[in-house]
Amino acid sequence: MTRPSRSPADLFEAAIDGDRVALARLLSLIERGGDDARTVGRLAYRHATEGYTVGITGAPGAGKSTLTSALIKHLRATDIELAVLAIDPSSPFTGGAILGDRVRMQDHATDPGVFIRSMATRGHLGGMALAAPEAVRILDAAGFDLVIIETVGVGQAEIDVAAATDTTLVVLAPGLGDAIQMAKAGILEVADVFVVNKADRDGAAEVQRELRQMLHLGAARPWDPPVLATVASDGTGIDELWADIERHHAWLVSTGALAVDREAAVVHEVRALAAERLASSVQAQLADDAGLRARLRDRELDPYAAVDELIRRLAPG
Repeated sequence: MTRPSRSPADLFEAAIDGDRVALARLLSLIERGGDDARTVGRLAYRHATEGYTVGITGAPGAGKSTLTSALIKHLRATDIELAVLAIDPSSPFTGGAILGDRVRMQDHATDPGVFIRSMATRGHLGGMALAAPEAVRILDAAGFDLVIIETVGVGQAEIDVAAATDTTLVVLAPGLGDAIQMAKAGILEVADVFVVNKADRDGAAEVQRELRQMLHLGAARPWDPPVLATVASDGTGIDELWADIERHHAWLVSTGALAVDREAAVVHEVRALAAERLASSVQAQLADDAGLRARLRDRELDPYAAVDELIRRLAPG
């Protein structure tokens, strides 16, 4: 006999009461979008307590997943309950996530104080799933003390994580040319903590020195990002890393920057959602209007004029 499906509201109530299956289904609803996702989003927005979020980003190969796993181990030793959103590249065929990060975190799979979920980027260029901020609020409402977002690591587009998290870690490793690449990508400006991982390898000290020189040469910032060395595979430096994350959190609270940043994050989210919805509407208009496409093809209409016409249709006046 097929069990009747539960409403989004029922799933939400179950999730905040500790039902992990219901929580997983809520996150799936958010990823799929549509009316159910909007219902869940409204519930989560009213219920969330604005728990703390840490973003972990950086180039592929720097050891982000290993570092995340080491942080989980450290935090669980202090009874902190946490959730991890591992933002994975979307499959070009199915749109689904590759789930590589969950495979690398299997050591924590049976720990009831840890919830790990992969989410697909679905082509979103910032390395963040468009649904990630909503997912964070659901996890916050479910009672987790901390949410860690670990991103794909796609180089120059990898800055959206800073808009969705309170403390952003940028992870580098010796031998990858990371410091120069980070400067080119603009990630230098969004990092709250720099982590030179795999610091047991040759060249780690040079990467730290390059980063400190870049920070010294750049414009003065209210918060001076520390540059730490870790060996995540054996836990070296993880205690110091968490201490600096806590220090940054305390600075955000004491200066009022936390409230300012969170308001900016919601505005950024609204802008991203609006852009996504408008893009879908424009795509539908172009697909349905063979005449407009023909005018473009025959050069009777230039792209700028086509955009003006589409905007007038979507927002008259």
